[in-house]
Amino acid sequence: MTDPIRPTDDTARDLARDLLAQGRHGALGVIDPVGGAPVVSRVAVAMVAGAPTLLVSTLSQHASALLADPRCSLLIAGPAGKGDPLTHPRLTLQARAAPADKAAHRATWLHQHPKALAYIDFADFILLRLAVSGGFLNGGFGRAFRLTPADLGLPPDGPHPAGTAPPHPS
Repeated sequence: MTDPIRPTDDTARDLARDLLAQGRHGALGVIDPVGGAPVVSRVAVAMVAGAPTLLVSTLSQHASALLADPRCSLLIAGPAGKGDPLTHPRLTLQARAAPADKAAHRATWLHQHPKALAYIDFADFILLRLAVSGGFLNGGFGRAFRLTPADLGLPPDGPHPAGTAPPHPS
């Protein structure tokens, strides 16, 4: 069987970087620490200090899961257009979440998500930075690519030892 994944080229890199830069929401996949099943939630995303970042409530199931096991996946889709949505580009990131300094990045987050002003300062909301180890771009029908952090213009954070979790914020 022929591998359907194409060699990564500059066109794929540009499309993936555009999706990452313009994406404001995504589907976050985490592992439920109680039952071990995958859980998917819609989350807000912003590029903060060169990395995809999430603002989450520690009261949410996905934040609790990430604090127990930082491994995650984030799907960012391009804007909805006409026609079959399965032909529209989308980017999946494989990553590990770690706490980020909410006070230091508050202005950047609010610039990208101004309506978050209503809740960003609540004590249960934290910022989580995603250290991306790889990605997968579906650029539309027949256009699939594997991506490295460098392809995405991200730092080479790579995978971390299995089972390590970020410290719980105080």
